Amino acid sequence: MLGETARTWLHRWDEQQERYSPDREERFQVVIDIVGRSLDRSGTAARPLLVDLGCGTGSLTTRLARAFPRADTVGVDADPLLLGLAEEAVAGTDIRLLARDLTAPGWADAVAPAPWDAAVSSTALHWLDPGELAALYRTLAARLRPGGVFVDADNRRPADDPELIDIARHVRARRAHRTGRQGREAWAGWWKTFLSAPELAPLTEARARSPIAHRTFRQPNGLTTAAQTALLREAGFSGAATVWQCGDDSVLVAVR
Repeated sequence: MLGETARTWLHRWDEQQERYSPDREERFQVVIDIVGRSLDRSGTAARPLLVDLGCGTGSLTTRLARAFPRADTVGVDADPLLLGLAEEAVAGTDIRLLARDLTAPGWADAVAPAPWDAAVSSTALHWLDPGELAALYRTLAARLRPGGVFVDADNRRPADDPELIDIARHVRARRAHRTGRQGREAWAGWWKTFLSAPELAPLTEARARSPIAHRTFRQPNGLTTAAQTALLREAGFSGAATVWQCGDDSVLVAVR
């Protein structure tokens, strides 16, 4: 266990993420509200299954578990370095962390058999290309119970129009300025420092040997909200829509 070192890095992670999602805590709460509504309406079993996709350091996973202490909460990620921090974040809880690549066949089998009650994600799935994302959506549609939800909180393009994209980014940037988060540590700078930290050397070496090392800095898939909604419907979800948004920062929900 990394102890205080991990807690310092976890704090820095949360702080730099707020540069890009200035209402990040509210965004997390929206995700939790949607999951809670789904559970309330389902009359589901005493121990519902909630899965955080691309859980990273466990920011959303831990908040989800606190909100639903009866649930079996599972975080899935392929990055050994971020999972090393997540292990500190979930210490003393019943949260399960799984090292799995969401683009690899059979990853869902390691989580649990169907049905799942909810799947969530935060600032993670934009790294998947459209084909990988479509395959992930099909997996989720096959695993989630009828009425179960997939909730994705991320920065996404509102449309293909360059002017509308710029306006959406401007709205989010102005919100970050008003909330004092615009000057926070940048994502690229955080990673540069993180990967060179000597106390994290064993985790960094493990990461260098994993396929994820070649994917972190590739370009986001650039899908619009409409394109993602179409992929979700094609995968078997009955409906999908944006339910919360500030500029290009939004929460997309799909109902199985």
